[in-house]
Amino acid sequence: QKKGSRHILTQTQEEIEEIFLGMGYEIVDGYEVETDHYNFERMNLPKDHPARDMQDTFYITNEVLLRTHTSPMQARTMDAHDFSKGGLRMIAPGRVYRRDTDDATHSHQFHQIEGLVVDKNITMADLKGTLDLV
Repeated sequence: QKKGSRHILTQTQEEIEEIFLGMGYEIVDGYEVETDHYNFERMNLPKDHPARDMQDTFYITNEVLLRTHTSPMQARTMDAHDFSKGGLRMIAPGRVYRRDTDDATHSHQFHQIEGLVVDKNITMADLKGTLDLV
């Protein structure tokens, strides 16, 4: 008798990760508790942007919050990457948090996967090729 199985979201994330690993991407795990600096400032969201409002974001302190997207890992990964050794291909999967009213199509916690490619001679054709494979 089967006692349980892997959650469908876990299975889906793992399938997506395998596809991108096969294309040479790095899988980057990030912090769910993030700083305002990486979550907003490094994403060029000004201090008066509505996404920073208390009604939209779960703040722990004035400078610490539950991340609202996985984008902070783009900045953290670019900070650490040695571009003199080549380009960067990454995806950042994970849970994100927003002060939404839960209903059939919204939740205060959901999963996001985003990607980033930084390299010489990258074109929209590269993006199209990636999307066709996924």
